[in-house]
Amino acid sequence: MPLKYRLKVLLAENGMTQKELSEATGIRAPTISAICVGSVKQFPVSAIEKICKVLDCQPGDIIEYIPEEK
Repeated sequence: MPLKYRLKVLLAENGMTQKELSEATGIRAPTISAICVGSVKQFPVSAIEKICKVLDCQPGDIIEYIPEEK
């Protein structure tokens, strides 16, 4: 998969749990969990904005593009 989600790392760096992020952003806990493990099917811009606001980060800190090798 060319997209790597770094939310789990950001949470650890901020000393925050998935539950705390869910409560702070209003994003459902299963959605936060899916982002952390990279199984999220949709990642709305509004969710990215909320996460960035709470964690004081940029979208590129959450999502990393890793090109597939040919």
